[in-house]
Amino acid sequence: MKSENEDHLYLDYFGHSEDCIHPLHTSISLFLLAYCDCKIFRIFLITPNEITFDIQQTEEILSKNPEINFIKRSEIPVMVQSCCFPAVVKKNGRFCRAGLAVVLRYIVQKTYEADPSNKGILELLGFKRTCLKACAEVSEWTRLCEISIPLTVENFLKVSHNPHQNIPREILLFENKLGEPVRVHNDDKIRRQKVQQQKMLDKTASTDISSKEARTVETQEPGSADLELRTAFSKLTLQKMPLATNREPSHIRKIKTSELPPLEHIFAEGLYFTLTDIVLLPCIHHFLAACKKHQNNILQLPLILSWYKRVLDVPGIKQATVKCNIKNILNCQSHPLPNECEQNTSTAFKESENIREEIQFIGGPRPTMTKLMEKGIEAIFSPHPCPKWTLDWDSLPAAVNPGKGKMSADRALRKQQQLNNLIALVTKLAKPGDVIVDFCSGGVM
Repeated sequence: MKSENEDHLYLDYFGHSEDCIHPLHTSISLFLLAYCDCKIFRIFLITPNEITFDIQQTEEILSKNPEINFIKRSEIPVMVQSCCFPAVVKKNGRFCRAGLAVVLRYIVQKTYEADPSNKGILELLGFKRTCLKACAEVSEWTRLCEISIPLTVENFLKVSHNPHQNIPREILLFENKLGEPVRVHNDDKIRRQKVQQQKMLDKTASTDISSKEARTVETQEPGSADLELRTAFSKLTLQKMPLATNREPSHIRKIKTSELPPLEHIFAEGLYFTLTDIVLLPCIHHFLAACKKHQNNILQLPLILSWYKRVLDVPGIKQATVKCNIKNILNCQSHPLPNECEQNTSTAFKESENIREEIQFIGGPRPTMTKLMEKGIEAIFSPHPCPKWTLDWDSLPAAVNPGKGKMSADRALRKQQQLNNLIALVTKLAKPGDVIVDFCSGGVM
């Protein structure tokens, strides 16, 4: 039994069938806990007040997860009764985190704090620790992974017995995402290494060698994503790429960036295994398992199938899948998409592009003024209250000067003008002895 001083993790529980605990947000949370081997939370599965569950089902869960407690919704703290689950309540009971991405990121951070030597866990948060950090309301990617795909798969499981069921649009969006070129912070260097590798392979293929040597070359794995695979798995084992330590020849360095070959997706967000892969694995697994069970003709998603198999090979994932009873349901090689599925993928991608264009924010006063005028609203402007007043930015600490930050000169100037306006108006309203506080002003690097 966990100590009462531990953080409490609350997960919804609607029941489970075979290896799937519903809702999927709960399955995902338990899968991450298993992967991290995290035992620093008291875990509560929340059951509806009016429903009594099969004792055999609950005993099955408890046998695999003895640290789990069942609790009725009416018995959970008032603080979390109106929250979206999963939710974590701090041990002092005064602070609550809610929502899948927020809670999963917190689990990763707490696991690392408990064992700072386990740097591989922290790598789940990706470059600059921003994986799934943007909320679903502003990030299409977070919304797809955190909300749309889990909900879509839950709905699909209800009707998966229909052999004519189409591939859900959200699954097609993920398939299409895996086909996009990868962008990482050091992609220029890796892409130049890819050019060098390809030239070496071409040179080997064109050399007159013996038949025995030819057979050896043929048995190698010269796939187009070979470099990406080695880069990705060297990151997983926290090792440096040997090739990365060698400087490329001058003819490689002189190639224009626009002419370099694109990098291929290895994991959901590119080359590196992140929290996103852990979020999507249970969802995609249950989707594929339902398709195979009911013989639906919708398994032809080659990029998703390759991603699925690759994730199952990640160190630590096998132990987590065993604990969560997730078994590899693919025993055959994937095949290319049929024409109908290719068309569906293309249509879904075009729809997502249209949505992206519709919600893109342009900003600035002129587009706003134009929209107002189109609706018959005319803005009336008044003179600036302090037209020539400005802060002496050069006399201020660099930490508060936008011009000293990592942004373009134009953006820094606009930010200075914005702050000039705020300070001019506030100081005009302030009285002697007032304390002026700027809330939500950002963090100090």
